[in-house]
Amino acid sequence: MKHTPLYQAHVDAGGKMVDFGGWEMPLNYGSQIEEHHQVRNDVGMFDVSHMTVVDFKGAQAKTFLQTLIANDVDKLKIEGKALYSCMLNEVGGVVDDLIVYYQNDESYRMVINAGTTEKDIAWINAQADGFDVSVEPMFDLAMIAVQGPNARTKVFEAMPGVEDVCGELKPFNAASLGGLFVARTGYTGEDGFEIMLPEKSAEFTWKMLLEVGVKPCGLGARDTLRLEAGMSLYGSEMNDSVSPLEAALSWTVDLSNEDRQFVGRGALETLKDKGIEKTIVGLVLEGKGVIRDHQVVKTNIGEGEVTSGTFSPTMGKAIALASVPKGSEGLCEIEMRNKLVSAKIVKPPFVRNGKVLV
Repeated sequence: MKHTPLYQAHVDAGGKMVDFGGWEMPLNYGSQIEEHHQVRNDVGMFDVSHMTVVDFKGAQAKTFLQTLIANDVDKLKIEGKALYSCMLNEVGGVVDDLIVYYQNDESYRMVINAGTTEKDIAWINAQADGFDVSVEPMFDLAMIAVQGPNARTKVFEAMPGVEDVCGELKPFNAASLGGLFVARTGYTGEDGFEIMLPEKSAEFTWKMLLEVGVKPCGLGARDTLRLEAGMSLYGSEMNDSVSPLEAALSWTVDLSNEDRQFVGRGALETLKDKGIEKTIVGLVLEGKGVIRDHQVVKTNIGEGEVTSGTFSPTMGKAIALASVPKGSEGLCEIEMRNKLVSAKIVKPPFVRNGKVLV
């Protein structure tokens, strides 16, 4: 099992450690629901050092990324600006979803998922053949996500100098400060920062945040928060055989430049012309119970399945994302313990910035 630089800090804080894609990570520090509310109502922090930062440098860094991912990095003109996208395979399936940050036309930073790192790096290196670009996985970096309505205030209090550089930073932008790379991004539906820093600085920074009252939160709360925020999870809403068009991620695909031939473009255009048969929707359970992954969903026009299900602490109801026939609407039924239970089909997100939206 792999450990992040903050492993001992989690053990010392009583974290319930579990296997997460080969990493021993904290599921919670006592109460997952309390940690969830902590982020929605105040501020919490997550160790996300298991995720991988990859730097791209070279004369053809931009040209390469324009072929590697489905969104167009040509949209990025300002230093630190971020873009969410997917890397696709030749059949249009998602190799991984990611965020890429612009530094200049010859320098970009990307954050990829923990469980797909080995596969991703191999895929990227294979695609990079023939391009004047270096692919540098930054395994010596840690990452701390500080999230919640009071996240920015607490980061500025704990980390001197950050406010001077990041005080005016807009969402989906990043700034560098010494060895820090501070991005106003997150995976919770709340404001906050994802801070990339040298692994040797991680424990000290974590302690500084603890001292100003930022509470540590585990991966359990991170998952319920992202699901309330309607954010997709790789391996659940999308995978190597599911395209972004079928995963309600069409907005992450840019087909406007007809000369830009990114990997999987042909397959996506064929699928678009044919018309997709499935899409991702939100579900809210009408009665009691908890919706679980892979339960069968029966809609007004056919069957689908739950891709991510949980109990929403903010709403006090069971919610889910589900892959269903395109055009499904109104009420549906979910097979739960050999019974059919009624649920309402809604458009995610369920909760953003502390507000219930459905």
